[in-house]
Amino acid sequence: MSLGEDKYWYNLKTGEVERGFESPAPDRAGPFDTAEEAAKAPQVIAERSRAWAEEEAEEDR
Repeated sequence: MSLGEDKYWYNLKTGEVERGFESPAPDRAGPFDTAEEAAKAPQVIAERSRAWAEEEAEEDR
């Protein structure tokens, strides 16, 4: 099995959790070790985006 086929992914288009490479790469977020972690991908993405925006704002000062 290649790296990632045994992991879970969040499908950004459908909102579904998938195991392995079911969807095209641009439609996937991950990999995650568990389906539960993958299901939380939207929150993780939002938190990371917020943190990056705050870091950039600090750098711009």
